[in-house]
Amino acid sequence: MLVFPILQGRGFRNVEDGGRVTGFSFQLRNPNYRGGPASMLDGIEVVVDGERIPDHVPLWTLQGRTFTLDELRASTDVRWQLDEPATITVPKPGGLSVGVHRIEATLYLRRSYFPPLVSRSEFAIAGAGVIVRPVPQGGLKYCVSTYSYTGDVYTSMTLEDVFADIADLGATGIEILGEGNLPGYPAPDAAWIDSWHGLVQRYGLTPTNFGSWVDTTRFYGRDLTAEEGAEQLQLDLRLAKELGFTSVRPKFGVVSWDLDPHPIWQDVVERSLDLAAELDVVICPEIHSPTPIKHPVTQSYVDFIEKTGTEHFKLLIDTGIFQTAAVREAAEVLGTDDDEDVPPPLRPLRVPMSDLVEVLPHTHFIQAKFFEIDDDLHDLHVPWGEIVPTLEKAGWNGWLSSEYEGRREPYRGRDQVRRQHALLRSLQSGGA
Repeated sequence: MLVFPILQGRGFRNVEDGGRVTGFSFQLRNPNYRGGPASMLDGIEVVVDGERIPDHVPLWTLQGRTFTLDELRASTDVRWQLDEPATITVPKPGGLSVGVHRIEATLYLRRSYFPPLVSRSEFAIAGAGVIVRPVPQGGLKYCVSTYSYTGDVYTSMTLEDVFADIADLGATGIEILGEGNLPGYPAPDAAWIDSWHGLVQRYGLTPTNFGSWVDTTRFYGRDLTAEEGAEQLQLDLRLAKELGFTSVRPKFGVVSWDLDPHPIWQDVVERSLDLAAELDVVICPEIHSPTPIKHPVTQSYVDFIEKTGTEHFKLLIDTGIFQTAAVREAAEVLGTDDDEDVPPPLRPLRVPMSDLVEVLPHTHFIQAKFFEIDDDLHDLHVPWGEIVPTLEKAGWNGWLSSEYEGRREPYRGRDQVRRQHALLRSLQSGGA
C-alpha cells in the first residue's frame, strides 16, 4: 500500500554500481488523479538539502525498467499507474550521508486536455527521507516490533506493509504482539497462517519474539489461578512455534508500582518449562521501567534461571530502563511539566551499563525502546552511544528489536524506526 504523501517512506537509499556508490534513489506515488503513458512525463527537478539537480538528469524506473528522460519521452509501451511507485535515481558520486535529508522536487507532466500554453503541469513535492547504512556483518541482529506501528497498522498499513518496511530497512527480524496482530486470536485460521509463512518467505524475515499476556485480572472478582495462567502461556507457546517464533514474552499482571509480577508467575513458568523445551521456544519475562536491573523482580528471575539451569527461561531487557531524560509528553498528560513533579513511574532510571553487563549472559532479547530521534540522529532520551558499544564489547549478538513508543501521528512511527536504525548502525564498530 502506498502512503498518502507523494514522497514515499520506502525506497530512499544510496545506489551502487560495481561496488561504488554512484547516487541515491527515492520513490514517488503518481500525484495525478489518473495513470497514463510514461511518455507524457516531462522530467523532475530535485533539490536535496539545498542542492539542485536539473530536471533532465534523474533516471526513472517504471514497471521494472529504467529510462533517461529522453528514453521516457520516446517510450511507447510503459505507463505510470496510480498503484505503482516510480523510482527516481539521482546520479551523485558517493551518494548521501547516513541520516535525514530534505527533498524538494517539481514533477512535470504534459496533459493533452489542457490548452497548449498550460499543458505542462507542475506537481510540487516536499518531504524528508532517511538514509540507513547496511547492517554490519556479524554481531548485533536487527529486528522491528509491530508495536512501533501502533495506530498505523490496520488503518494506513497492512501486515504486508509492515514486512515491506522492515525489509526495506535491511533488518532481518520481526517481533509481533499475539493479540494485536493475529486475526482470530487465539485461533487464527489455516489460510491466515499460510499467508503469514508466505510473507516470511517473500520478505526474508525471521520471526523472533511473540508478545503474550497472562492477564491475572481477567475475571471480575478473582485472580487468575496458576493452572489458568499456565494454560494461557502454553497456548501462546504453541502458537508462537507454529508461526516460527523462537521466544515468547509473557507480560504477567503486576501488583505494585515497581511492576512486581503476580505471585503465580513462577508456578506458571514451572508448569510450562517442559513444553518450552519440547518446542525449543524461550520464555522471556520483560525488565521494563520502572523496574531496574538491580531489583528483587529481576533478581528473582535470575535466581530462577540459576536454580533450574534451564535454557528456555531468559531475560528480555527493555531499553527504557536506561533513559536519561523523562518523556515530556507522557508527564504532561499527568498534569505536570516540572521535572521534580514527574511521577516516579515516568522518571528516568539511568540504569548504568555495568548493571547491563552483569545480566547479559542471561539475556535472550532486547527491545530497543525509544521515543524520539531528531533530525541530527540524536536520541532525546536513550543513550545509544553507551548501549551499543557495551553490547559489542560484551560480545552479545542477539536481536535488537526497535520498539517506538513516541507520539502516535500517521506515518511517524515508520519514519522514527528508520532514524533509529540509521543511528544504531552508525554506532557499531566501523559504522561511521
